[in-house]
Amino acid sequence: MQWKKTLGEMTPYKPGKSIKEVINQYQLEKVVKLASNENPYGPAPSAKKLLENGTIEIEMYPDGNASSLRKKVAQKLDVSESSLLFGGGSDEIIVMISRALLDSGKNTIMATPTFPQYAHNAKIDGAEIREVALVDGHHNLDGFLKVIDEDTSVIWLCSPNNPTGNLIPAEDLKSFLAKVPDTILVVMDEAYYEYITDPSHINTIHLLKEYPNLIVLRTFSKAYGLAAFRIGYAVGNPEVISNLNKVRSPFNVTSAGQALAEAALNDDEFIEKCSLLNREQMQRFKKYANENKLHIYDSAANFVLIEVPENGDIASEKLLQHGIIVRSGEALGTPGYIRVTVGSEDQNTGFFSAFDSLLKDAQLLK
Repeated sequence: MQWKKTLGEMTPYKPGKSIKEVINQYQLEKVVKLASNENPYGPAPSAKKLLENGTIEIEMYPDGNASSLRKKVAQKLDVSESSLLFGGGSDEIIVMISRALLDSGKNTIMATPTFPQYAHNAKIDGAEIREVALVDGHHNLDGFLKVIDEDTSVIWLCSPNNPTGNLIPAEDLKSFLAKVPDTILVVMDEAYYEYITDPSHINTIHLLKEYPNLIVLRTFSKAYGLAAFRIGYAVGNPEVISNLNKVRSPFNVTSAGQALAEAALNDDEFIEKCSLLNREQMQRFKKYANENKLHIYDSAANFVLIEVPENGDIASEKLLQHGIIVRSGEALGTPGYIRVTVGSEDQNTGFFSAFDSLLKDAQLLK
């Protein structure tokens, strides 16, 4: 078969082990997954209630326009319905952007390390990838500006950045957008938006009128707790959205996903509670890191990137033996670290107990 040549240089995505796999492998009674940044408090209550009591016409195709959800999201965000694009998680929207704007002869700019799907899809579509190293976990926006040229088509920003969790300061973002040519699409990926508590942060959707080449990605997978139903959305200039719709697959968002996302939109109190609990538990991670002289990045998301006393793969494997699933930094471009979802109080207590064993093995326990 005549595969794209670039596929020979790539490997399929390798997911982490499931809870069931770890239980069977190590003969454990209880396993906690802190690897994928899911909401440890479950789905939004309104969505859960609908899932338990609602009915879906499963023999019917979904509403291809997501009309009801579109109306509700537009009202909540105070944007026009034509400004919205829905996808199977924000991952699918990343695919749409890459497919619509990237090909051989174009280049795309992103931080490193950051969410790997930006580079993954750009590579498939044949674009040149220009990576600008983070500075202490932060986007080097001046570095981005230096590598822009007439063939730059898409710039990817991730805030809070995955895997470091750092937030792009509002004033830095506005200064950057003012200098980027309006022929370049700037993608602001805000998968963890609902967890941001920094009082200086601004709602980037408010910048869309001033910068029509900006598009903002958000998702229902994280704070809203609907990861299993794969639904995300983009907010952008209607002309940009219209062109992206040309590469969108019909019926791409399931009926269940649309209905549950619409229900979850009502749960502001739940989202605020999750954000508050996340901040409280985040302080435990920072305190633990400081007490044990471990570096930890300043995360505004629902995960932390924390230093380990040895290789990230080895540390992750040892934690698995204690029933804790985390993500090794070796696979994320941050060797010597692990990325850990900030779980519930009990889950985090279990994590710290397991991490103590790593420090004890390395004779570093304080």
